[in-house]
Amino acid sequence: MEEQPFDMEALADELHELVPGFSGLHAIEKFNTGQSNPTYRVEADSGRYVLRAKPPGTLLKSAHQVDREYRVMKALAANNVPVPKVFGLSGEDSAIGRMYFVMELVEGRIFWDPALPEVSKQERSAIYDGMNDVLARLHKVDVEAAGLSDYGRPGNYFARQIRRWSEQYIASKTEELPAMDRLMEWLWENLPDDDGLVSVVHGDYRLDNMIFAPHGEEVRALIDWELSTLGHPLADLSYQCMQWRLPHKSGFRGLGGLDRAELGIPSEADYVALYSERSGIAVDNWTFCLSFSFFRLAAILQGVYKRALDGNASNPERAREIGKAVPQLAAMANDIMSGKA
Repeated sequence: MEEQPFDMEALADELHELVPGFSGLHAIEKFNTGQSNPTYRVEADSGRYVLRAKPPGTLLKSAHQVDREYRVMKALAANNVPVPKVFGLSGEDSAIGRMYFVMELVEGRIFWDPALPEVSKQERSAIYDGMNDVLARLHKVDVEAAGLSDYGRPGNYFARQIRRWSEQYIASKTEELPAMDRLMEWLWENLPDDDGLVSVVHGDYRLDNMIFAPHGEEVRALIDWELSTLGHPLADLSYQCMQWRLPHKSGFRGLGGLDRAELGIPSEADYVALYSERSGIAVDNWTFCLSFSFFRLAAILQGVYKRALDGNASNPERAREIGKAVPQLAAMANDIMSGKA
């Protein structure tokens, strides 16, 4: 679905009410990256901002809840987690016809290739250390003190997620994939007991969802909180560690097939051990956690692909490309759960 041009006068009036000190809207331009919620750069007399909105059209149940992104970033800003400052949240009947929120524009570097070819070996090590540190800090946030005790549902997080993404995968399925069917069945059969660990989980914790300082390893902002909830911290860790296993020479931009030691990038085992030391969280059921993360990503990408076919993706061309990755992710997960990888 093509987005209609915004009514700039109505939007300017609304932003004046939503954003403290806002004045003089000049321009709004959509960023050309990302697949979830359309995101725009806003230029005004009072400064530069980021506007993040729901996509247009009919959406899957529980998807694209920008109000949750707004809430969690507002809460985490006071809890030692680097997030952009948020300014205001609109209603569904906004000047653009859908819900959005406005946050600060954080200046810095975004790295799209996990091999980090643009920096030195020493800086690569520091950047991975910075990512590890932020993840541990996020999972140590006291959810009750942060006002987020109701941010997720009670009960076994992995069970809820398998049920949710199985339903959404089936709802957006475009062909039969036996590997996905086997994977969903295996996850239910090997579901670990609930160990009671609960933290804020980002849900899409990876390199290109972080803005780094112009120089050095400081993570200035962790962005794209659409999939965040209360859940098991190892879901975030295993999701990020998929990158060590995904092939580099593909649309996945993984680390598979690279000499990571030569590059200055830690091994998966060392990265996991450092996280465990920093967070105080023991890493158990790793085969299950990895298999679950591959399944979840496959289900997410299937939804992106289906939206592209329906003409409702934020970046349709890219969506069609990554939709083709679903069978490959399912096959890799089958190898992991069977002990072949």
